[in-house]
Amino acid sequence: MAASAANHAFPKTNPTPKLFVLAARRAVFHKTSFYIVSPSSSHFHRLSSPPSIFPTKRQTIPAPHLRQLLNYAASHISSSRLQSCFLTSSSLAASRLSSDSKTMHATSPNSAPVRVFIAGGSYAGLSTAMNLMDLASGASPRMSGDEAYPHIPDFEKMDIEITIADERDGFYHLIGSPLALADSDYTKKAWVKFQDIPSLQRPDVKVVIGSVTTVDCASKTVTTIDAVTKVATEHSYDFFVAASGLRRVWPVVPQSLSRKQYLVEAAEHIHAVSNAQHGVVVVGGGAVGIEMAAELKLVHPRVDITLAHSRDKLLSAEALSDECKDTALALLRESGVNVLMNHRLSKSNRVETMDGSTKYELEFANGHKMAASDVIMAVSQPASTATYMPTTALDENNLVKIKPNLSIVEGTPNADYHFCAGDAAKWSGIKRCGGAMHGGHYVAYNIHQTILRDRVPGGHEIKYSELEEFPAVIGLAVGKKAVAFSPDSGTVSGEDIMQAYFRNDLGFDTLVCWEYMQLGGKKETVVEA
Repeated sequence: MAASAANHAFPKTNPTPKLFVLAARRAVFHKTSFYIVSPSSSHFHRLSSPPSIFPTKRQTIPAPHLRQLLNYAASHISSSRLQSCFLTSSSLAASRLSSDSKTMHATSPNSAPVRVFIAGGSYAGLSTAMNLMDLASGASPRMSGDEAYPHIPDFEKMDIEITIADERDGFYHLIGSPLALADSDYTKKAWVKFQDIPSLQRPDVKVVIGSVTTVDCASKTVTTIDAVTKVATEHSYDFFVAASGLRRVWPVVPQSLSRKQYLVEAAEHIHAVSNAQHGVVVVGGGAVGIEMAAELKLVHPRVDITLAHSRDKLLSAEALSDECKDTALALLRESGVNVLMNHRLSKSNRVETMDGSTKYELEFANGHKMAASDVIMAVSQPASTATYMPTTALDENNLVKIKPNLSIVEGTPNADYHFCAGDAAKWSGIKRCGGAMHGGHYVAYNIHQTILRDRVPGGHEIKYSELEEFPAVIGLAVGKKAVAFSPDSGTVSGEDIMQAYFRNDLGFDTLVCWEYMQLGGKKETVVEA
């Protein structure tokens, strides 16, 4: 029954816009090379050794029929994958070339390399880099499905250098946090150092581990602070992509910036919750709190897990149906989590115990009291990391104001050479890793189109990929089952939905993340006649 419902809920759509409706808020250019710079450093990494994909207690099973279920109604998200924003480029390019000396002057693909700087090495940043590498090599972007990219004769291949900057020393699978902070085996798997990602082991890709502090859009320069030395470095670029996302607090995500520190941080947390003599209380019934409570109960079934939420509905901050919210509550209780609705935490005090165990006395606004060994706060408001952008490009919450083609709005110098994708972008819909990867794909496409506009003699008629407004859609892992919602298809749930969306590793290995971005190496697409 659930399988049948799922098939009706997620109709087959144009394969081009791949949008995975995933859980919770839950991601210096010289030639056309790719540098990876972390939003916190100017330390360059040469990527070499192969990745370690660590085993987990919850083994991944083969992935069948994933595309139909995960490609939620592309017509709602960007049915106009190549919505035509046609510009007559000859005159446009001419005016730009005369007014901006830093604009690319070449008229052949073998001219000076294009420098693309990407702030952020998570879902949006890596998606931009992967798809742009494909386009630079004369191939179609890996996320375009079976649709061939319309390369221009004599401009199929380009010299593009990519720099990715990130505060962390690797890619962290953000939507896997609830499991990474519950299962020590999965902990090792969820963070892969950039030097261990095969698709980044290229001479035209560089990684800087550090923070981006300032972007000067007029001079096309970006300043980074090295994570280790704290030395400031200025990088020149031709295109800039803001993909650094939102800053989330512990324990929503680990705060460590290196894999080594992260393993220690996660191990301490797992030790505390697995030995919680007086139980664990998760405060907050949003997507993060729900998944965190459910994963803790699944991995540590003997520990008493309670979720306390201040409202009468879970997911109360989201524009989702009551059926979806009620289903999430039912699945959470079914998984063995104690759920307290209309419970707003007012006090939490650590108390002495005879046996030396950790214990907190909790008091709620309605007078209810209880004890716990650990209290996990899952109610914080994430903050934008894009404060390095000029104020003309930001809204009141420091989100980057973008146009449908993901370039920043007019009012900032060289606006059409600056893009933003992922959680830091001001756009509709719930923040998801699927939306971030989708945006990164479009940014790569539109950067390539802009290069052609500037370089093809006689001009190139630009055909941008454009976003449409995102509806409120979600896929939520709740123990062994998942619930999914879309406005057209309604609410579906069950173990089959869990397998379709997340498999057994919260989407790390499957077409949701590692395989979808082909971080282990690009796979050739074979089109049958």
